Amino acid sequence: MEKRFGKKEWLTLVIFGLVGQIAWSVENMYFNLFVFETVAPSLTTVTLMVQLSGIVATLTTLVAGTLSDKIGNRRSFISWGYTIWGITVALFGFLSPELAEKLLGCGFDKAVMITLVAVVVGDCVMTLFGSTANDASFNAWVTDNTESSFRGKVEGILSILPLAAMLIVAGGFGIIVEMIGYSMMFLCLGIVISICGVFGIFRLKDSPALQRSGDFGDILYGFKWGVIKENLPLYLTLCLVLIYGIACQIFMPYLIIYMKTFLGFSVLEYSIVFGAAIILGAAVNLYLTRLSDRKNKNIMLYFASAIFSAGLFGMYLAKGESKTVTLITFGIAGFVMITGYILISALCGSLTRDYTPNGVVGKLQGVRMVFSVLVPMIVGPMIGNAINAKLNIPLPDMGSADVMTTQYIPAPEIFLAGALFSLLMFVLIPILVKISKKNDNK
Repeated sequence: MEKRFGKKEWLTLVIFGLVGQIAWSVENMYFNLFVFETVAPSLTTVTLMVQLSGIVATLTTLVAGTLSDKIGNRRSFISWGYTIWGITVALFGFLSPELAEKLLGCGFDKAVMITLVAVVVGDCVMTLFGSTANDASFNAWVTDNTESSFRGKVEGILSILPLAAMLIVAGGFGIIVEMIGYSMMFLCLGIVISICGVFGIFRLKDSPALQRSGDFGDILYGFKWGVIKENLPLYLTLCLVLIYGIACQIFMPYLIIYMKTFLGFSVLEYSIVFGAAIILGAAVNLYLTRLSDRKNKNIMLYFASAIFSAGLFGMYLAKGESKTVTLITFGIAGFVMITGYILISALCGSLTRDYTPNGVVGKLQGVRMVFSVLVPMIVGPMIGNAINAKLNIPLPDMGSADVMTTQYIPAPEIFLAGALFSLLMFVLIPILVKISKKNDNK
């Protein structure tokens, strides 16, 4: 009997998916800014936070995913994970040198160092609970409760949620910080996350088909050659996710800074361009992702990759004689890129779930994190910043001393590099199509 994805499942998907993505967006966009502005302008600490967070997220997902398989329970990991995740977020905003100085009775310089250590540790603790609840358990829950026949539609919504969260956070949280400060902003966000967890305690249900399986010896299950060989379509899909992820990370960390400095957009202008591209791209994908449920998802990857690459190439070229022309051309190119960005994410997400064998869903969530988070977050920004540093475009006089914290700004070539790197997908897609056909004929 085929599973149904009813109203309760959709409600669970949207609530936990959106709240989780908002939490991740705030961590990515505001935790670093909070440290830089309120503790110390230490880019070394910011870099360390990002790197360690990626490592903790991956390791946590490996362990928590395996454990959720072992005990046959996603519900508790999601519900209690979100509840505790919210508490750690709420407490994060109260870390300060002044508090350390008062509690420990030490000098201010030492208090700053202690606080820097505390924020790095605090970020890792938040990532631990967030990855347990969201990356490992919620993603496994979605796989447990969906079928191939409607996963494209589900993945379409899941692919839009990170962009919706980014739009909410980028558009509203800066204003919230100015109104109530970082401490209260993190407190309010933490309460929302915890309420989501409490909702799950009473309303969330596991799939009836979920059974206990495996043990802790299975933490490295997904890295065994025999498992890889037996599930080649899954790992080829994850390789596509890796290429796509690196291509995104080459330019994505610098996108807003590029619009503000190189293109000279105001906050309102880049917010309009960014927001319009996301909204239009999401709207188009509501149709395209539904179409993917009736078409061959592997073949549609050609189309999605071409759109993504073309959009990035257009963003590289978008620089008109006037700001109005630049706004229009960059906005159109951004819309094309975002459309491909969402569609690739949806297709790869759906295929990953299709190719994940039953009974080992949790064990393979950590493998997914290696391909989708760990390697892209390390390699992509290294490539992007190496290009920026090599071209060394000086910071223009923006009339504000706090526009940038480095002496050079992002260069348009990061979009070209992202476009060229994404072309590697066209090498891998035919192999995936061929291997998938072989497996289907067995």
